Order: sequence, then C-alpha cells, then structure tokens
Amino acid sequence: MSPRSSASPAERADPAGPAGSVTSGDFRAALSRWASGITVVTAAGPQGPTGITVSSFASLSLDPPLVLACIARSSGSHDALVTADGFGVHLLSREQRELSAHFARAGIDKFAGLAHEVGPYGAPLLPVGLARLVCAREAALDGGDHTILVGRVTRAEVPELDDLGDPLLHYNRGYRALADAAD
Repeated sequence: MSPRSSASPAERADPAGPAGSVTSGDFRAALSRWASGITVVTAAGPQGPTGITVSSFASLSLDPPLVLACIARSSGSHDALVTADGFGVHLLSREQRELSAHFARAGIDKFAGLAHEVGPYGAPLLPVGLARLVCAREAALDGGDHTILVGRVTRAEVPELDDLGDPLLHYNRGYRALADAAD
C-alpha cells in the first residue's frame, strides 16, 4: 500500500509540485553541482569589440555544426553579442584562468591592452586555448533571463593533441581541475 498524499490533484499529476515551488537558491545550489567547461564568447559591437565569460555552452548539432551559448540579459555585452552577424567561442584551458576572470568582470573595457586578432564577422579572436570556433549567428532564442545564442560553426581551430592543456572547469562556484580517474 502506498502512502496517502495530501497533495492536490495538480500536484499529484506533477510530482515536482506546483510551478514556481523551487526557490532561486535551491535551483542555484543544484546547478552548482554540475561541472562545466569555461568559454569566452566575443563579437564586434557598435562600440567596439565585446565579450563575456560563459559556462552555459554546448554543442547542439553535428550536421549542420551548431553550438549554443546562453547570454545573460543583464550583461552589458548581451545586445552586441546576440545581434552580431557572427561571434567567436574560445574553449579555455586551465592556463587561461585569468582570461576567464577578466571577461567575467562587468563595466570594464575588456579589450584595452589585450592582444587579439580580428576574424570573420569582425569578431575579436583571442589566443587559442583548447579550441577556438568562429560562428555565424543562426538564431537568438528566448531563454528566460538569458538569450540562447545559436551559432553555425564556420571555422574550428584545434591545437595539436600534444599542445593541449587541461580544460578550465567551473564547479560548485569555483574553478576546478581534472583528476584522472583510477582504473
């Protein structure tokens, strides 16, 4: 015999409970348990080059080659990134931790004194870490307090395997490193 529930029919139909029952703090705490790589997304904006550190990045499709990056609407770089014709995605290595921290800061000229090249779509391209992608904007979709920026990869640069470092990871509100699993 299963335990009786005092839940309403709507709550019983949806075991997660009523919409909005998860607090922002609980949601953030749960998501902090998900390890992710770190990227910097860059584009040419009306006021010059712009960029932001992004951990919400994923491959979307192999054919055609599509990726997505979630850009916070509150970011000063939001409008320039989601309206640009194209953008760069820099998959960061552990050695690029300072670059990640630099592009995570708000209210600064992120390219002042920073070496970069200008790529397709006018996108500023930073030094290659683990990989560097150039993307044509495919779509910008509503994602709540973020915009889901979808890009069609037009160029992928990957260093030789021997030159690869470890990825820069974010987990539980901080930078982390890989540890080899025991066999």
